[in-house]
Amino acid sequence: MKVFSAKVEDGREGQDGKPSIGPVYRNLLAKNGYPSPDHDMSTAWTLFRWALISGKHTRKFMMKFCTLVLHCEHLVLNLDVGLGFMEQTARSGLWRWRPAVPTVWFVCLSMIHWGKENPQEISPPQPFNICTIMYTSGTSGDPKGVVLTHETIAIFVHGIDLFLDQFEDKMTVDDVYLSFLPLAHILDRMIEEYFFHKGASVGYYHGNLKELRDDIMELKPTFLAGVPRVYDMIHEGIKKALQELRPLRRWIFDALYNYKLSWMKRGYKHKYASPLADLLAFRKVKAKLGGRIRLLLSGGAPLSSEVEEFLRVTCCAFVVQGYGLTETCGACTIGFPDEMCMVGAVGAPAVYNELRLEEVSDMGYNPLGNPPFGEICVRGKTIFSEYYKNPELTRESFKDGWFHTGDIGQMLPNGVVKIIDRKKNLIKLSQGEYVALEYLENVYGFTPIVDDVWVYGNSFKSMLVAVVVLHEENAKKWANLNGYTGSLSELCSLSKLQNYVLSELKSTAEKNKMRGFEFIKGVILEPVPFDMERDLVTATLKKKRNKLLKYYQAEIDELYQNLAAKL
Repeated sequence: MKVFSAKVEDGREGQDGKPSIGPVYRNLLAKNGYPSPDHDMSTAWTLFRWALISGKHTRKFMMKFCTLVLHCEHLVLNLDVGLGFMEQTARSGLWRWRPAVPTVWFVCLSMIHWGKENPQEISPPQPFNICTIMYTSGTSGDPKGVVLTHETIAIFVHGIDLFLDQFEDKMTVDDVYLSFLPLAHILDRMIEEYFFHKGASVGYYHGNLKELRDDIMELKPTFLAGVPRVYDMIHEGIKKALQELRPLRRWIFDALYNYKLSWMKRGYKHKYASPLADLLAFRKVKAKLGGRIRLLLSGGAPLSSEVEEFLRVTCCAFVVQGYGLTETCGACTIGFPDEMCMVGAVGAPAVYNELRLEEVSDMGYNPLGNPPFGEICVRGKTIFSEYYKNPELTRESFKDGWFHTGDIGQMLPNGVVKIIDRKKNLIKLSQGEYVALEYLENVYGFTPIVDDVWVYGNSFKSMLVAVVVLHEENAKKWANLNGYTGSLSELCSLSKLQNYVLSELKSTAEKNKMRGFEFIKGVILEPVPFDMERDLVTATLKKKRNKLLKYYQAEIDELYQNLAAKL
């Protein structure tokens, strides 16, 4: 068996009230200690300056941007209050909430000429200086200000260099990244840092995820990074196109898919597994992603094995998952390209951090069991320094020098990590059984009538219920077959449709061998996707469970009452 991480310390049983802890694992490149950092690139500033030297296509633009950065210097030095930057067009929106933050000054970018008239000497940052205070998405409470130093960011970038040097396919200045994650998302931030460091190009989508395909076809990127929901939509779009093919062509596609997959599972790289299948079928899929795509990276939440396998076979590109948090400066584990054993997993520890599992006894997760489960704990050189102005929360998050992520993971025999769920998303039902809500949502999300689903339960109830966002096209197909007309909103009120959705969810549960208490017993049908306008999801489409509960509380209470009456 091929192993992807090194065990550098044994685990130990818990004693005196302390939990058991699993073995400590590191990246194979750090088996005997972390590699020496690159002292010539020790800050985000030095990474930026490196791009000026190495950038083939971006040098002219970067020099212009560098000049703008230097001309901001006068304003920064002359203002002793908080400072924010905005575009000229944003002024009208700003003044509506300006009174709420009277201590913060906002500078319009059109005033940049002030800096030209008052040039200053460069005062580069030191590695220990704060580079960024990046706020978490706030899915489980108020956003937290994560303090990242220049050294942390620079070491992370160097670690990616070392990791990618292992592989035959190299990144070049001709690579193009399409950025459509929020700029305040740590995954996007660190990818951009790396691309600028390598002198490669970054393009930005025009702001509408529903029209992302237009941006892809225009930019023709070589690299995409997104959350699972985006890849689910790509997968769904390809599947829909397949359903429109004639039966013979669909059969040929499936045969080529299975043929190529069989060779990939035998260890062949995707580009050598079946060039004929790529030529006859899968190059058309790649063309829909711009035609130049080389790497698809998924992060932010677990990507289902079904979607990951499908993309690996059909996109003619590397597809990998990573795992990390804002607190870990991005990925603290990363998948390896062309390794089919990593489908459904998030890879091995990154170069400059180490990882172990810790017991969660009341949930039955034992890091010394077979298989080992537990809360993922991380330490190393790419971990944040503190939560801004929150020393108490900082102390709570670190125990014995280890950052506790709040995520439940499984360590596979080959040294690869698999994410099970968020610790806070695990609930105990009234009969004492634990339920992993996010896992259930991922499984139920593949039900054809379902576009999205939020599963709810609590320790006072013995049954799970769900709010189901209907898949519009499939819901209308059902309506036509059953003689119903009307808008999607009107269909949601039909008890017959509610029963149909429940039966489809039950079928999905049975196919996936779920336990009885994991079955959904009641549903609320929703015609509109969970959105940011109602504050139900974050900018990366993660569900805000507390907000969802508040929004649907009355309907959930009524649903439970109806279920209780039927018992």
